[in-house]
Amino acid sequence: MAAAISLAREGARVLLLEKNEKLGKKLYITGKGRCNLTNASPVENLLENTVSNPKFLYSAFHHMDSFATMAFFRSIGLPVKTERGNRVFPSSEKASDVNKVLEKELRRLGVEVRLHTEVTGLLVEDGVVRGVRTADSRRREEVLEAQGVLLATGGLSYAMTGSTGEGLEFAAASGHRLVEPVPSLVPLETREEEYAAMQGLALKNVSLALWNGKKKLYEGFGEMLFTHFGLSGPLVLSASAYLPRNMQGEATLSLDLKPGLSLEQLDARVLREFQANMRKAFKNSLDSLLPKTMIPVFLGRLDIQLEKPVDQVTKEERAALVALMKDYRFTVKGPRGFQEAVVTRGGVSTKDVRPGTMESKIVENLYFAGEMLDLDALTGGYNLQIAFSTAFLAGKSMGERLLQNSDTRS
Repeated sequence: MAAAISLAREGARVLLLEKNEKLGKKLYITGKGRCNLTNASPVENLLENTVSNPKFLYSAFHHMDSFATMAFFRSIGLPVKTERGNRVFPSSEKASDVNKVLEKELRRLGVEVRLHTEVTGLLVEDGVVRGVRTADSRRREEVLEAQGVLLATGGLSYAMTGSTGEGLEFAAASGHRLVEPVPSLVPLETREEEYAAMQGLALKNVSLALWNGKKKLYEGFGEMLFTHFGLSGPLVLSASAYLPRNMQGEATLSLDLKPGLSLEQLDARVLREFQANMRKAFKNSLDSLLPKTMIPVFLGRLDIQLEKPVDQVTKEERAALVALMKDYRFTVKGPRGFQEAVVTRGGVSTKDVRPGTMESKIVENLYFAGEMLDLDALTGGYNLQIAFSTAFLAGKSMGERLLQNSDTRS
């Protein structure tokens, strides 16, 4: 929709093809139905939070940064607000309102929209795209000629919204390299099954690091959640974006339950708790240090008798307790599937796309935008900003190209 608007604003005749029964189906579920449109921060921050190929986005982000995105939505009738972490949402907190204003702008610009229309292939002759093949809901086929084609079919995340990978197949069939798509911003499964006993436990103000062998790949501070299969929550989703495709050694998650305290400070804190609970058994002395549901599971990793009186816990045993609180490790078995992934990592290689226009280097007059490119970022509005930035740049570039090459501009 954003690409069609950008292209139509250049004066081109635009046909938007959508295989679903309505436009923007994935938008309805973004931000838990509130739609985190962007992140109100400078381009430098957008780039820092882009995980894959940030340099490729210099032109796109400078063409349309987050503040331009906010201005665009205000201009078409959508008030927005900024919340914690510079996350930007519609003031109404309804993702459906984002769709409404985009559809209204499409109508205003005269963009023709065809629903229930599936693109089945590209028409490419002599290295130039000439149009597309389509099939409607009754599987009736049609060939549509065009002077330019823009693919914005998304990745493989949430297939129920229509992201089933056809666009990636079209790109590959026309000679483009694909970086293997994998789930990103996704919960992680762990080998240790301790999560089952802590299912539903949410932790706040903790630190989480992802390691591949001895190499730290990610570290963040915030919230996480134990589930029936492993770990989830904002910190874990962010860590998943850095999970190596081909791990050399084991990937592990290191949880620091007390990131605000050094080992020495935490040891002093534990010692004070022990002194205040000298008549209690070791297992009953940690209520003010750890969540109740975590204590029996956590202590299972320590070689300390649970019934041992606190005043008999040795200095070495206390040091082991402190060390575990600062480095509670889980071995990553792997990510959950695309159906639980916020975004897709991988897609059309950025090496085959011109960063200043989003046009293919392989097929003339073919453009790409959004998640089907090998671009992904952390949570916080960054992935939608990538979508809007690449879409507006692609639409404008495509329109300018048509203006140069044709009078009909269709």
